[in-house]
Amino acid sequence: MKPAEDSLVLPRQKRWPVGVVSRALSSPRLCTYVLCAALALWVSCLLGKDMSWDTLDYHFYAGFSALHDRFGLDYFPAGSQTYFSPYVYVPFYLLASSRLPAILDASILAVAQSGILWLTYEIALQLAPNEDRRAWLMMTVCSVLLAFANPILLDQFGSSFADITTAELVLGGWLLLLLAVRMPSVKYFVLAGLLLGAASALKLTNGVHAVSACILLLFVPARWPAKLRYAGLFGVALALSFIVVCLPWSVHLERHFGNPLFPVLNGIFRSPQFPTAKMLDYRFIPDSLAEALSRPLEIVKPVYMVDDELAAPDLRYAVLLTASILLVFRWLWRRRGRLRLPQPAARSVLDVRSRRALLALGCAFLADWVLWLTASGNGRYFLPAACIAAVLAVSMIFRLCTAPKVRTYTLAAVLGAQLLQLCWGAGYRNHIPWVGGPWFQVKVPVALPHTPALYLSYGVQSNSFIVPFLPRGSGFVNIAGDYPLGPDGANGAHIQTLMRRFSPHLMVLARDERAQDKRLPVVSGIPAAADALQSFALRPLPNSCFTFVVPDEGRQNVMFARTKRVGSSNSPESGDVQVLESTTGYLVACGVAPYPSPLAGLAASKHKAETALDRLEDACPALFQPARPLTQYFGDADHHQIWSRRYLNTNLTAWVSRGWVAFIDPLRGGGAKYIAPAAEFGDPHLRIECGRHDERYFVNVAGSTARRASQ
Repeated sequence: MKPAEDSLVLPRQKRWPVGVVSRALSSPRLCTYVLCAALALWVSCLLGKDMSWDTLDYHFYAGFSALHDRFGLDYFPAGSQTYFSPYVYVPFYLLASSRLPAILDASILAVAQSGILWLTYEIALQLAPNEDRRAWLMMTVCSVLLAFANPILLDQFGSSFADITTAELVLGGWLLLLLAVRMPSVKYFVLAGLLLGAASALKLTNGVHAVSACILLLFVPARWPAKLRYAGLFGVALALSFIVVCLPWSVHLERHFGNPLFPVLNGIFRSPQFPTAKMLDYRFIPDSLAEALSRPLEIVKPVYMVDDELAAPDLRYAVLLTASILLVFRWLWRRRGRLRLPQPAARSVLDVRSRRALLALGCAFLADWVLWLTASGNGRYFLPAACIAAVLAVSMIFRLCTAPKVRTYTLAAVLGAQLLQLCWGAGYRNHIPWVGGPWFQVKVPVALPHTPALYLSYGVQSNSFIVPFLPRGSGFVNIAGDYPLGPDGANGAHIQTLMRRFSPHLMVLARDERAQDKRLPVVSGIPAAADALQSFALRPLPNSCFTFVVPDEGRQNVMFARTKRVGSSNSPESGDVQVLESTTGYLVACGVAPYPSPLAGLAASKHKAETALDRLEDACPALFQPARPLTQYFGDADHHQIWSRRYLNTNLTAWVSRGWVAFIDPLRGGGAKYIAPAAEFGDPHLRIECGRHDERYFVNVAGSTARRASQ
């Protein structure tokens, strides 16, 4: 270039650091990110330390097992949840096992989890109107606030749950595909596939969102050959990411169970250690099409067991449904020429893109909603789509309410109503105060032998969180939990092998609730665990017991146990009733010794009970599934035999006791429901009707002489 031409080039102005920092600090994006992180921190500190059922049952153990090979030492230590991919729980395990204060651990988790709101903001930007800066700023902020106002999301900030973490990967994938809908690019499809594949591998329930994301590919502005090429790139990237993330853990599962996705797809791989029947959690799945259609309205109610165990009222889906119907009605009215509204000016390219993105996102959300209701209906697995619902609801309100004041008042009413629900209608985790210490402060008994031992855990709450605190080299088996294990078959053979390896150093471990509630003289502790040990020809030694003290653990519900209450809180008997408010937990471990099992003498009683339970399962396959689980023995306080079965898919427990067949739903509460005498289940004329009505399971019989006499 000549010097004269050089003189025509203006010198580049120097960008002063102060100006750059000032513009960054005033950026709406940065301000929103900081606000989101601050809100997540505030909620985490307000709700207290997370010591929920799942945290103690398998979250802490999962992170531990990901970093320590436990396949040769433990066996179903956390029940049926043991062998899902554990890698997503590693950050929680590393933080909780450090000596950092628990509130600092939770704060780090909360800031990382606030990324779900950052991604919500970015998705809202793709749908926001571009011609009015104030309008798009209001829309993005309201979308973030409505996404934040989700009771299930709030309950997980600063907790061990991995739903938010994997939801961030899902939202990242959907955001990239949404960008591709506006402006196609190969990198968007490849990166989206990688994110969604990783999310599905880390938590299989995210596979629903990966499938639904394919709807977005239909709206890519390209010809069909190009669309197919983009879809191929997306599918290859998704599959490759899924395989790479799954591979290390799947190698272990294939080696030990012959199923690389154990226990999933066991109907195909047929591992003898787990049922081959279809496994599906029916707790929140609608019973009928009518219930499915009314689910958006049912979620508005502040009641429990709709889409979460706790009450989680949410207005967003009802608002989204209402706004969608009104928009469709207005569109139809306009097409018929009955509504004469001023025609908008020529749409800009950006406005066309945002409208196309809105239509694509709405269709993908609808597909996701249908698949989610069919697969689980659990609100914890719907967090990424719940954030999408917030964006869609706000975006449709903007397009429905063209007058700024009407729009502002409508959004304020929706946010205000949801805030009231959060304050007075929603349920949250049990509040465990922050005391300044580490997350787990387990006090191991000083007298506990340091010799490695095999701990046989009793209880639906597996208490696997205690494993990292046991003597190095110890093993752990949850013999009587949500997936009971017996002495026969492949599971029994593996347990017997572990027993021979650790013998004579065998221990039984169970929760002792009596220190918290004196109304429970006989409860899910060592006395009840003795029943589970009988099938292994073992018994606990009462003179060799040790107590683990777990401060700030919180109360854990006893779901099904041999329980006898003395007195009541309303009319207490003197000296018998004392309810303590302590959040300290107690686990008792006792040595065990060989003992001739008395179950051989109860073979006839067991056969009669199993015959009745088999008939019940055959008559009600939708309730009692998977069929033919292990039959457990319990002896109640009055020395009556109880032959019990637990059903993983519906969480029901059925049993035979005192000659009657009964069942209970421990999750929804209520008393035991007695069906008919066990002897009458051999009568071919006995008609059994069963199902679920108003979220409650029922079994009715016709032809029972004993029931007619009692009525």
